[in-house]
Amino acid sequence: MNSKKPLILPSPAKLNLFLHINGQREDGYHLLQSIFQFVDWCDELTFSEQDQSRISITPHIEDIPLEDNLIYKAALLLQRHTGCQQGAHINLQKVLPMGAGLGGGSSNAATALVGLNELWQTKLSINELAELGLTLGADVPVFVRGQAAWAEGVGELLTPMLDLDENWFVLVVPDCHVNTQNVFSHKDLTRDTPKCRMSAALRGTGRNDCELIVSKLYQEVSNSLNLLKKFGSARMTGTGSCVFLEVTSEHQAKQVLAQLPANYTAKVVKGLNQSPLNNAVIS
Repeated sequence: MNSKKPLILPSPAKLNLFLHINGQREDGYHLLQSIFQFVDWCDELTFSEQDQSRISITPHIEDIPLEDNLIYKAALLLQRHTGCQQGAHINLQKVLPMGAGLGGGSSNAATALVGLNELWQTKLSINELAELGLTLGADVPVFVRGQAAWAEGVGELLTPMLDLDENWFVLVVPDCHVNTQNVFSHKDLTRDTPKCRMSAALRGTGRNDCELIVSKLYQEVSNSLNLLKKFGSARMTGTGSCVFLEVTSEHQAKQVLAQLPANYTAKVVKGLNQSPLNNAVIS
């Protein structure tokens, strides 16, 4: 890639096909099991070189100071870790809803690490970028590595699952922003689900341990789940608020979508075992 030209990269959403919480560490982090799969719904980041070492991001995200922006944090982290003296301007075209359990912020951070590693030619390996990403959030490494994965630990122990069925999903995005910290700190959250085998999870025996809490706290999520469950085995992703129904064909997904009330925000997406980010960088 020519680093003199703006670099445009996708920042995809993910789904947790299930999410079990098996325990909690002394530092407060929760131990979990999950399957991450990407979908073809993406934010887009454009990276341009900037004089000196200044990092700027547009547009400003309301209620999020620059120093709390995960894209800025990722850029600063890579700069300091490598001693890079270059700067960058980053434009974010945001389409993924925030607080929906789709991993948008973590994905943005991962795309920033991968994109700036390319733009600045800092030459870190994927493993090194994933290790840096983990300091920004437990979901960042899976986006850096860009492969559907079985996740354990706090989400950082990843086993690629490139033979997952790349099915279609109907997503319903309720009009609410779920606070992840409130969910994980809730006194009624299940934290002792026994560990399961990958084969059992693939047979569909898993669930989302956060779903009950989020449904109690957010009526919109409960309503969306009840709506989608009329068509099959619907589930929430991550800590919500987005809920999804997995089907085997685009036609079937569009049939379900057509039957949903017009006042619900819903979308058909395709599951992907390779992140669009990886494909963009490789090409």
